[in-house]
Amino acid sequence: MSWFTALRDTARAGLTVDRSLTNPRRALRGAVAAALVVFPALFLFGPAQATSAAMGAFIAGTATFQRSFRPRASLALVAAAGLGLSTFLGYVAVGIPGAFPVLLALWAFGAGLAWAIGPTAGVVAANTLAVMMVVVQLPVSVPTAIEHGLLCSVGGAVQALVVTVWPIDSWRAQRDALADIYAGLGDYARRLRHDPVAQVDPEPFIVGRQAAALTAWQARRRPPELRGLRTIAERIRPALAALADPRVGAAEEGAERDRAREVLSAAAEVLDALARAIRSGDPVRLPKDTPGLALARPGSGSGEDRLRGAARRSARRLSGLLGRAADRLDRQDRTTVQSRTAPSTGLRRPPLVKLAPAALATVGRQLHRHSAIFHHAARMALVVTSAYLASRLLRIEHGYWAPMTSAMVMRPDFAQTFSRGVARVAGTAAGVLVSTAVVQLFDPGDWVLAVLAVSCMGLAYLTMRTGYAVMTVAISSYVVFLLGLQPGDPVRLAVDRVSMTLLGGFVALAAYALFPTWQTARLPERLAEWLASAGRYAAAVFGAYGDPAGGRAEKDVRPALLDVREARSEMLAALDRAEVEPVRHDEQVRELTRKQFDKARSAVGMLDRCTVLLEAHLPAEDAPPVPGAAAFGEELRDATALAAAAVLLGQDVDFALLRDAHRTWDHQLAALPRDDRIDVTRAGARLVMQALTELERAVRTRPQPARPEPVPLGV
Repeated sequence: MSWFTALRDTARAGLTVDRSLTNPRRALRGAVAAALVVFPALFLFGPAQATSAAMGAFIAGTATFQRSFRPRASLALVAAAGLGLSTFLGYVAVGIPGAFPVLLALWAFGAGLAWAIGPTAGVVAANTLAVMMVVVQLPVSVPTAIEHGLLCSVGGAVQALVVTVWPIDSWRAQRDALADIYAGLGDYARRLRHDPVAQVDPEPFIVGRQAAALTAWQARRRPPELRGLRTIAERIRPALAALADPRVGAAEEGAERDRAREVLSAAAEVLDALARAIRSGDPVRLPKDTPGLALARPGSGSGEDRLRGAARRSARRLSGLLGRAADRLDRQDRTTVQSRTAPSTGLRRPPLVKLAPAALATVGRQLHRHSAIFHHAARMALVVTSAYLASRLLRIEHGYWAPMTSAMVMRPDFAQTFSRGVARVAGTAAGVLVSTAVVQLFDPGDWVLAVLAVSCMGLAYLTMRTGYAVMTVAISSYVVFLLGLQPGDPVRLAVDRVSMTLLGGFVALAAYALFPTWQTARLPERLAEWLASAGRYAAAVFGAYGDPAGGRAEKDVRPALLDVREARSEMLAALDRAEVEPVRHDEQVRELTRKQFDKARSAVGMLDRCTVLLEAHLPAEDAPPVPGAAAFGEELRDATALAAAAVLLGQDVDFALLRDAHRTWDHQLAALPRDDRIDVTRAGARLVMQALTELERAVRTRPQPARPEPVPLGV
């Protein structure tokens, strides 16, 4: 993609306006909490203190709108603590010659590293940096620094208190995450009817697991319909894939394939009904005029006579899982009161205080020159400090708008940085001009300015989903109204703010263009991580076949599945970001061309899917072990780990030793008495070897001698 096309598309994305709005009640709650801080501070202390309190209340309120599955009050308290600390340190440093630029650089570097913890941490850290640059423009002394820091913290604490006493859609994010899993499975079932080897989107499952991790406070108050359904959904996915795939499921054509399509269609309808019930909290209503209702009742046997072998087992397992999900929802609807006091069986999310060591360790792992987060942190520190020093050298009274704009614009990837940069510049210019015109024409008093500032805060909360440009108009307006409480010429202030916004946005975008962190160059790394995790997942599944009584399905398969899902999601996200970067995708990337990368990605996806098919038929704990399966799994784990290293280094991949091990093992299995369990294992192993052979071909850089290809084995 050319630079012109990339800049055009990102600018268009930044200026796109979505008509959807944030929940008006949540926006009103945030504005009310800000008003509870601003007006008393203005009455008791004055305009300067009201400004600090308003900044703390607004940023803490913004934190509660970030995507998180923690209690909103805890997010507000953490943001309040960060705001209070940044404000106090900024006030102290600005009174010491030369100290503030150093503090600004260190804080900006830390704010950039905060993205390693997650987007919420990165956004909150950037906001604390912006507030530091705004409030230090007020009169300075150590007692004043303490006072303003405490007022910022109080503003955030009031937001947390209001969120606690005025709960709105407390479990909406968790409900939506679980419902998205079932809705995604319904869509997956429909796609399998026409594409038997379709891939499922891993993102809803990753988000659903994050939502299922609860604090102790949440576990005691979790709605009963959020219990246990995610685990059932995890088992539905391989059952769907195993039924549809003609290699280990229903035949590719004929009556068996027609019956498989009917089952998939019915499953999709049931899954949609489950998703609606979870999202709304209403009783589940299964369709009455379709085969879906019969499917949801285990043992109905409707049409099962047309399915044979592994396909029949997959259909029965799918039917039983859907019936369990529907029965669980019905049972929980009837026992809501009793279930609210039942012990939690979900994942435990530790309190934020206990997460500090893990967060620091996560940040520490990014402190190396190959890390994209480290590059972002260094770039952010350099840009923010340079913009601040440039504004000071130009002796512009409100030059802090330049580094503030840079801090709010910069993101770890190209697309977000440029789209937000354009939106920030446009929104800030519009907001400053409109709000300054209001101040100039009507000359409102302090109390009117405070009312206008609080109203703009509520508008910013309301338009968070509308688009960054629209939200920035409201944010810029509330800052202008707050600073209007201080003396100054409104027209000159408007010119300074707009010019500094343009400067800050230009510096941020120029810095990324000159010192970019391209995701395209990191695609082989993401692919290698996916390949290694896919190998561990396959090895865990084969280990479960080799030792059914050892409980490996929970101890090994489950963690390996989560790892491979996370790795695939990160690779897909990196690929999406790379597609909009202004670099040539047909060039070589670390010795691997883009064409080779695409073929290798398809091969790893095939390996991942073959393992899912095997997981769908995991033997029960009382089943006899499959001889040699665990040993082959170990060989597979080692071979894929070496292959991942080869992909990362741009070298050839060689599975010759694994191929010999598979050939020996397959001959051993062929000598055993034939049954469905052995047939599924042999078929799955051969499919795995086919996927690895495709990977060899994809990344091959020099001619290789011809090798016999494995022949698929039907079930």
